[in-house]
Formats: sequence, structure tokens, C-alpha cells
Amino acid sequence: MQSAPPTSASSGKAKSAVTFRLRRHADYQRVYKASRKQFSKQMSYFFTLRPQLGPDGTPLRDADAVTPRVGLTVGKVMGKAVDRNRIKRRMREAVRKNLSALSGPVDVILHPRRSVIDLDFATLDREVASVFRAIRKGIQKQQTEGTAPIPTDQKL
Repeated sequence: MQSAPPTSASSGKAKSAVTFRLRRHADYQRVYKASRKQFSKQMSYFFTLRPQLGPDGTPLRDADAVTPRVGLTVGKVMGKAVDRNRIKRRMREAVRKNLSALSGPVDVILHPRRSVIDLDFATLDREVASVFRAIRKGIQKQQTEGTAPIPTDQKL
């Protein structure tokens, strides 16, 4: 009996599911240091644009120029493991549905509140969508401030 070879559709789905996740501790720390805590009704969040070059000037290995990445933090204060895992599953699905609202190399960390576990999914979905809209506005603001012309007529 032969098993069917894996199709490109199944492997493509698995790859795309992983590409939007923020995984490395160093990435979380970079986002925390580079941004301020923002608040919405059901969660707090951090976000920053992802640099394409490392501190030594070499291109970053994980730096995809067009894909946003999202990380979740659900601490033990949120309840037992069953509750924390349920919160993370619901948040990941809401993020997956609304990820198209983000564009560009942005890293986002979401801290849901405990009330997310009892929230109906439609409300959670709207909350994540509003957070992503706020992040998109913040990114546009950062980009316009970062591209301000530098006066060249000053003498040093």
C-alpha cells in the first residue's frame, strides 16, 4: 500500500500558517524595546516596523519585506493551561482572518485580556480588526515621519 505524496497545496497552507507568527524571543524583545504599549477594549498591543538589515549591516535571515508577523502572549495570570490555550486558539483564528488588513514588514504582539475567553467570536474578530486598523495608521504615521526631508544647508 502506497501513501499519496504530499501535494503542494497542503504544504503551501502549512507554510503560510507559520509565516505570520512571531516566534523568536529576540524578536519579541526587539518589538518591546522599539514601541510603546497601546490599548484597546479587550487587549493591549505593541508594534514596530521590522528592519531589513541587522545591527552589523547584513540582511536578516527572517526578514520578509511584505509579510507582517504577529505574536501572542498569554501569561499564567490568564488561568489554567486549558483556558490559555483556548484564548490563543481564538486569537490566532481572529488574526488569520484579519491579517490582510496589515501590510508591509511589521511585527505585532497582542496581549489579550482574560475577558477574551468569554467574548463571542464575532466581537473578538471586530476587536482584532480595529487593532490592525490602528496599527496600519500608526505605521503610516511612522513612515511619513521617517521620510521627512533633512535640510542640507546647515553647516556642521
